[in-house]
Amino acid sequence: MSQDIAKMLVTDFLKNSWKCVETIVRELAVFKDRENGSKKRNVNLFYFKDGRRNDVIVEGWRFFLRASVEYSNPQLTIEEVQGLIAARLLEACGNHFYSSGLHAADDKDVGAICEQLKKSAEGLIFPFLLNTDDIEPDRYSMNPLKESIVRSGQSAFPSAAVTTQGLEIDQKFAQKYAGSLICRKEIELIDHCLKTCGDSYMDMADAVKYTQLEHFSEAFGIDLSLPTMRLPLAIMKKESAEGLLHHVLREVHRDYESVERVYGCIGRSMKNRTTLLTIPHSQKGYGSKRAVKGKIYFSEMKLKNVKVNYETTPLYPNAMDPADVSVAVADDHFMVEGDKLANYSFGETPSSPQFFLYILASPENAALWHGIGAFGASQLVQSYVTVRLACSRDSLIRDLYEKYGVAKEIPLQFNLLPEYMWAHPVHRNIDASIGCVENLGEVARRGMRIETLPASNFIRA
Repeated sequence: MSQDIAKMLVTDFLKNSWKCVETIVRELAVFKDRENGSKKRNVNLFYFKDGRRNDVIVEGWRFFLRASVEYSNPQLTIEEVQGLIAARLLEACGNHFYSSGLHAADDKDVGAICEQLKKSAEGLIFPFLLNTDDIEPDRYSMNPLKESIVRSGQSAFPSAAVTTQGLEIDQKFAQKYAGSLICRKEIELIDHCLKTCGDSYMDMADAVKYTQLEHFSEAFGIDLSLPTMRLPLAIMKKESAEGLLHHVLREVHRDYESVERVYGCIGRSMKNRTTLLTIPHSQKGYGSKRAVKGKIYFSEMKLKNVKVNYETTPLYPNAMDPADVSVAVADDHFMVEGDKLANYSFGETPSSPQFFLYILASPENAALWHGIGAFGASQLVQSYVTVRLACSRDSLIRDLYEKYGVAKEIPLQFNLLPEYMWAHPVHRNIDASIGCVENLGEVARRGMRIETLPASNFIRA
């Protein structure tokens, strides 16, 4: 069964996403020429096995393809699994046709790619997971721990700060969404990992997902256990004051013109200055980007201070019940002096940078988005691309390439086609857990279709 599913997916992918294969293979040739002789830093990643974290170092010469799963839910969703499979297909097909040359695929090619998919990535392209650790632990109202997350006062915390102490399965959630968002086996697995994986909520979530990934790797005939990087907080806690993200935050907060340049890249007006470039954490533990409101103040050209207000805020509903909206409960108000940002130190001023800034610390040469245009915001890709372009021209943040080895090139952009996103066969929701699907062939038969997103289409004027 798993061999049939893998073959079906590879065949459909080569037929309907061939342009993406051509794009990445041609980019690999340019990448090899460009990187020849240069020294790229190795990348530190990790994976979980039997509930324990294992660190791995990946050599920097690889072509890194970014995929992702979420910390807003411990269980693997259909959407997450589709993204992982798409990344593996793009990697395996790209590596195969880079080695053998672009040509019309035949049964021999399909067989060779299926064999590669059974194993972890070996070629030039290396897929990895970049998981955002600043997200709220129940952002989309689909976490079976949701009631105790609120009760324990952690609903507005970044996931990196959430502990498992006091967390337990919300039985009402489990009953209400049985078969549509989550299944009994997943509830039992989450409960087991809660009791055995220590205090870290993220470690618990990773232990759950990697346990599921092992099972579904066998079911699909594709090794889905990609190694992970956490950003931004895990990196910022470890790096020195001279680290990349510290440098980025100092650069964008230098003065009025620095902030103005970033605002131009993300399509914001300096009239109101209410978009904070990094979200200072509250001493009460809050760090939710949805629950915060603020304003940037200047004294002439110098950054004077930043006002920060945390207030209880609705987040998002799940796809099954639009009225079931998750919430970030918060109440705190304070000011951060401008010098704390212009001379930034995470130890003194913990904060969560905006995505378009901290993504500069990702080693990615290509990125895979999920349903941009329907399920994902194209404005986010616009900010991502425009900031990258400005950095490549040294007009936004200095020394990124020379001092930190950040590539000047805008990474390739790929996207799961929204109209072909996998969904629950009965309920039609993409946020259903993969365990809710009794017959995996039903979702796999939709095929695997991705598109390229030309960077030129996402550059803000």
